[in-house]
Amino acid sequence: MKIAYITPEYPTSYFKGNIGGIGTFTKSIAENLIANNCKVIVFVHSQPLNKVIVENGVEIHLIKMNAVKGFTWFTNRVYFNKYVNRIIKEKNIQVIEAPEWTGFTAFMKFKCPFVIRLHGSDTFFCNLERRKVKVKNYFFEKKALFGANKIIGVSKFVSEKTKELFKLPQTPDVIYNAIDTKLFKPNHKSIKPKSLLYFGTLIRKKGVLEIAKVFNKIIEQDDTVTLTFLGRDSKDFFTKKSTLFLFKETLSAKALKKLKYKSAVPYKEVISYIQNSEIVLLPSFAEAFPMSWLEAMALEKKMITSNIGWANELMIDGETGYTVNPKNTEEFAIKVLDLLKNDDNSLTKAKEARNRIVKEFDIKKSIQQNIKLYKEFV
Repeated sequence: MKIAYITPEYPTSYFKGNIGGIGTFTKSIAENLIANNCKVIVFVHSQPLNKVIVENGVEIHLIKMNAVKGFTWFTNRVYFNKYVNRIIKEKNIQVIEAPEWTGFTAFMKFKCPFVIRLHGSDTFFCNLERRKVKVKNYFFEKKALFGANKIIGVSKFVSEKTKELFKLPQTPDVIYNAIDTKLFKPNHKSIKPKSLLYFGTLIRKKGVLEIAKVFNKIIEQDDTVTLTFLGRDSKDFFTKKSTLFLFKETLSAKALKKLKYKSAVPYKEVISYIQNSEIVLLPSFAEAFPMSWLEAMALEKKMITSNIGWANELMIDGETGYTVNPKNTEEFAIKVLDLLKNDDNSLTKAKEARNRIVKEFDIKKSIQQNIKLYKEFV
């Protein structure tokens, strides 16, 4: 089969920008489809220049943003759509897929069947965060969704919530995000005792400010515990201040001394940071089905996550780690201290986390589900 993906981000040294879950997902599925004898082309939109590269068998097209002051939303879409349709025709692409984020594909018509995968739209995240969505984003996202031949969600939660928000005629089918468990393998040789890790964008919706409150409580119980923050800083939506600044401002003087911050690192280095930590903290308020959780679970880490929506489709509280309401910082701190005991019970939870990923969310199973989906259009 010949399959194409549209994405705003892709992990390659030529990409200029930040990599999130959509980029991670696209790279993983593209390379695994290549391993299953498929031809894959990835179109990365709104880039500084046009460039075509091939990495691990994937043909990647970085497509320059066509900017015209006041009309970029239109000119960039028209330019991108024409470029992609030319390649669809030249390469005989059979199906193309895009995420719904900000409705980039609104008004586009493709010369092959078009699938949208729900990773969480801006409308979706604004709803979870109780923020007002921009009218134009809602409009473009709805237009894009109703222009697709098929809509797929990465979790039941995001499918059901998206149907509700956009009044879709039916609930989208679900193909869960998955991960290559051979790539994400446990390595406990270099774990630093009593080390906590958060990785991802520093942003309020990820629960990072709650981590600060929790860490203050932990330090009062054990001042040898350390916390590492790994990821790019961002401006807080509500205060317009740096989220890192707000985080540090919340920490006690004692806790601040035990904080280590590292901005975004190359994709491959993230695995080492996760492997070297004892406990991973991912108390997000808003996700669809996060790749970061899959990565940490596959690496057999002790984990504490939120217990909201999608979480119950992935984590099993008390078995694969702990799930808590991030705002309940008292319970959150108690669970962290429990895992720090490093007894057989906490280690068993970490092993169960990986076992769950291997059994239910390994990329091999997911790839066959996706190939079956794409064959519906051939």
